[in-house]
Amino acid sequence: MKKWSFLALVLSLVLMLAACGAKEESKAEEASASKETEEVEKVTITHKLGEAVFEQSPEKVVVFDFGILDTLDELGIEVTGVPQATIPTYLEKYADSKYTNVGSLKEPDFEAIHAMQPDVIFISARQAELYDQFAEIAPTVYVELDYTKYMESFEYNMNLVGEVFGKKDEVAAELKEIKTSVEELNKKASELNKKGLIVLANEGKVSAYGSSSRFGIIHDVFGFGAADENIEVSTHGQSITFEYIMETNPDVLFVIDRNTVVGGQSGAEKTIENELVQKTTAYKEDKVIYLDPNSWYLSGGGLKSVKIMAEEIEAAL
Repeated sequence: MKKWSFLALVLSLVLMLAACGAKEESKAEEASASKETEEVEKVTITHKLGEAVFEQSPEKVVVFDFGILDTLDELGIEVTGVPQATIPTYLEKYADSKYTNVGSLKEPDFEAIHAMQPDVIFISARQAELYDQFAEIAPTVYVELDYTKYMESFEYNMNLVGEVFGKKDEVAAELKEIKTSVEELNKKASELNKKGLIVLANEGKVSAYGSSSRFGIIHDVFGFGAADENIEVSTHGQSITFEYIMETNPDVLFVIDRNTVVGGQSGAEKTIENELVQKTTAYKEDKVIYLDPNSWYLSGGGLKSVKIMAEEIEAAL
């Protein structure tokens, strides 16, 4: 009887230890699963048009803003879908068939986007009216560039990208480099004391842009003086005549030819450098500067495009 009692006691202890072990193993599995869940961090982005919630470092990314696209390219972040109807030349790699074509800047291919099941979509002003349609498909981030506070707005957008993709340190280093070069450019341009006029050429028509406008970074950030400080701030610029250019008489005339990036023929030089413009100081001193519309008109506001823009203005000095 004593032997049987001892064996029963030993068996009970074994069963008790086994149960405890199973319980601890179960707890460990639960803790591991909980840890894995916690590791998948969620990012919440609140913007002008709404709110987007998605996992950090999303893999399937659709981008409709070329400034954001050139930023992701600079940071080595892959994207899945881009509007291939009009791709800036400095981003021509994204015209490759390895990337899904999601239409054009103004006419997205929602069917193609839906089929992709993206993790996040980036849009900007050109697609703002279609925000709800994008948001029905996937979390959509609206990126805005405030021309009245260009650098503050630019830095905010870049830091947002850094947060979303876990690239905060890389973005900080890039911004520091850009800030230094821009400060040096501003100093040079300010000391030069030359007055510039910015015009957009579009199918024979010309419009002017001044401070706080779409291309106002030339005056507000890069430090170039303005030949006319009272230009109307408008998305499409202030409509002007060639007589106006002659009378304003800029030291430097900056020209952006829209036709070359929207499928038209480049004819800005013949249109701009007519008899009236030839009377200006800018023409006489060979300072009619044709800026690259790929970075100035199609893109802008990205790590690559801001660098390109600054380099072009410095070359004009």
